[in-house]
Amino acid sequence: MKQQIKNIVQASVDTKLALLADEAIISEIEAIASLTTTAFRNGNKVLFCGNGGSAADAQHLAAEFSGRFYTDRTPLPSEALHVNTSYITAVANDYGFEFVYSRIIKGIGRPGDILVGLSTSGNSVNIINALNQAKEIGMITVGLTGKGGKMSDLCDHVIKVPSTDTPRIQETHIMVGHIICQLVEEQLFSNG
Repeated sequence: MKQQIKNIVQASVDTKLALLADEAIISEIEAIASLTTTAFRNGNKVLFCGNGGSAADAQHLAAEFSGRFYTDRTPLPSEALHVNTSYITAVANDYGFEFVYSRIIKGIGRPGDILVGLSTSGNSVNIINALNQAKEIGMITVGLTGKGGKMSDLCDHVIKVPSTDTPRIQETHIMVGHIICQLVEEQLFSNG
């Protein structure tokens, strides 16, 4: 069992090393951090959506902005779109689960807002519908995914984690999200 544990840790490390070696991904992270900083400076918000573990990651990252990351500072307008269970269950029942995110985006999304869609496969229909709706409104679309999927073509910026292993992808999404949160917080609230 100890070797299995080491193998799992090594697989996580290897995924992050592959990301580290990919200059295009590093540049995308930098671009997303800059766009997010600008959106907050302009009074816009950042919205997150995902399913299952990716929904948990969406909620986690939204809380880093709306609560705090490293700095005791003004909260930033950010929310995970699945946290209202009455809304989710009503829309899923009345319209279909594939519309739970696109419908709320239509209601609260504004030009210049950012939608971050998380999907390890890149093929989650409700995330794809949300990205399409966001683009129609004039929102900036960001995707966190694995090696591919349909959502890649719908995103203004996409981080494709170099893996097909869902847990390794999700671990890397949190790392990327934390990097973006740190960079944004430093750009908005540093005293230097």
